[in-house]
Amino acid sequence: MTDIVDAVTRSRMMSGIRGVNTKPERHVRSLLHREGFRFRLHARELPGRPDIVMPRYRAVIFVHGCFWHGHACHLYRLPSTRPEFWSAKIERNKQNDKAAIEALQACGWRVATVWECALKGRQSCTDVMIRSILGGWLRGESEVLELTGRGDQGDA
Repeated sequence: MTDIVDAVTRSRMMSGIRGVNTKPERHVRSLLHREGFRFRLHARELPGRPDIVMPRYRAVIFVHGCFWHGHACHLYRLPSTRPEFWSAKIERNKQNDKAAIEALQACGWRVATVWECALKGRQSCTDVMIRSILGGWLRGESEVLELTGRGDQGDA
């Protein structure tokens, strides 16, 4: 299937996609800040360059887009254009995510992953629920948190 836009337009559209300071990431930061948490952003010295770093709690938070990280939810659908390219790219992203989480845990960091589907879409959580879950995890002892749509939590 051919693309519906020309190559120049597609290139411009793709160049507009950013990996840092995304809308979901800014939303999570806002919720944490309202709860009184303070943090660093995108620490280059840590494996995987986590989106949010909270040294006081020895915790990091990744805010993952469901498409780019291949989350099995209603927001992820493999494109019909160049499926081999996209499946390989998303699989590499998953492998990089897993390696970064393992490296962080080996260094003694606690790791949370907040998926885009927890923040938007038909299965999203309320802001109160997200603040409660993240706040409880940060103040608690659990090593890993994975927050998906409808507030489902589990090990990453």
